[in-house]
Amino acid sequence: MPARHPLRKIRSVVKDALRSLDAEFDRLYAGEGRPSIAPERLIRASLLRILYSIRSERQLMGQMDDNLLFRWFVGLGIDDTAWVPTVFTKNRDRLLTTDMSRKIMAAILAHREVAPLLSDEHVSADGTLLKAWASMKSFQPKVNAPPNRDDDPGDPPDDGVSPPSSPDQSTAEPEPMTRPKHRSRNAEVDFRGERRSNATHVSLTDPEARLFRKSPGTGAMLCFMGHSLMENRSGLILQADLTQADGHAERRATIDMLHRHSPGSTRRLTLAADRGYDSADFVAELRRMIVTPHVAQKSRHSAIDGRTTRRHGYAKSQRRRKKIEAPFGWAKTVGGMAQTLYRGIERERARFTLTMAACNLARLRKLLAA
Repeated sequence: MPARHPLRKIRSVVKDALRSLDAEFDRLYAGEGRPSIAPERLIRASLLRILYSIRSERQLMGQMDDNLLFRWFVGLGIDDTAWVPTVFTKNRDRLLTTDMSRKIMAAILAHREVAPLLSDEHVSADGTLLKAWASMKSFQPKVNAPPNRDDDPGDPPDDGVSPPSSPDQSTAEPEPMTRPKHRSRNAEVDFRGERRSNATHVSLTDPEARLFRKSPGTGAMLCFMGHSLMENRSGLILQADLTQADGHAERRATIDMLHRHSPGSTRRLTLAADRGYDSADFVAELRRMIVTPHVAQKSRHSAIDGRTTRRHGYAKSQRRRKKIEAPFGWAKTVGGMAQTLYRGIERERARFTLTMAACNLARLRKLLAA
């Protein structure tokens, strides 16, 4: 491996960060049975997939077969057999979770070489839309949506025959079932003039996706919303989250990320954000949390007054907050987050958090060299 290869520094930081999580990994091992693949290797492989824009676990294992660079980074020997792609599927709900992704991000930020790069007082927040893996044709009226057995376990099984309502009906022969009419999956659909909303429609492909548009003049799409909390000194991501898309999601997620970043802290922080965060209830909540709201002012009915805007730090925070767009752009172009890969919020939240941790690793090479 070349001495100046960028993966050398990244591998060193990841190795130390995962070593600090040994106690977490020990609890994942069973007391008996055949030996399993080390969690550290699966996490390194997942980070490698993000850093090199590999589209799937199957392609990643194909690279692992003949790429010595990947084997060296993950920790496989030159003669070791690469894993089957289903290893990631079986470990996604056990190891590759949101909680573990957050711990990996925190361990990287707590590294002895990374911690001095972080700002202790000035942070920024923003959100971005992530297109869901669901087409607009799947956005159907709720009356046609399949029933959810988890919500109403008392429903009878849908076996095509109605349950008898009386003893006489129970002895009668059931009517023969009719085959439903065939409908082409790619049939032409004209949505012109049809009013659709999240209150009346739901996606049959991903029921947790929401129809949303972030700004006027843009088309609505089925999507989720990713959120990040960035420190203003080096532009590293401190917290990440993913929620359903709506007009209040950005402010709610920012409050949650602030609580996770500094729970019960009494030191004063400044939070920079765009005009979408200029809300009276949000600004009041920040002040109760001892957080100075360096939020961009709306042209009318702004909750930010002169006691904040008159200070020199307010203008500086407004300039620095725009750096948060760079990690979002990296996550969508390099990290593959322009569109979701899995169905449901929980799995995509874990993937988004790990992608933002990989974005920090990609930036550390230049930051540490400087």
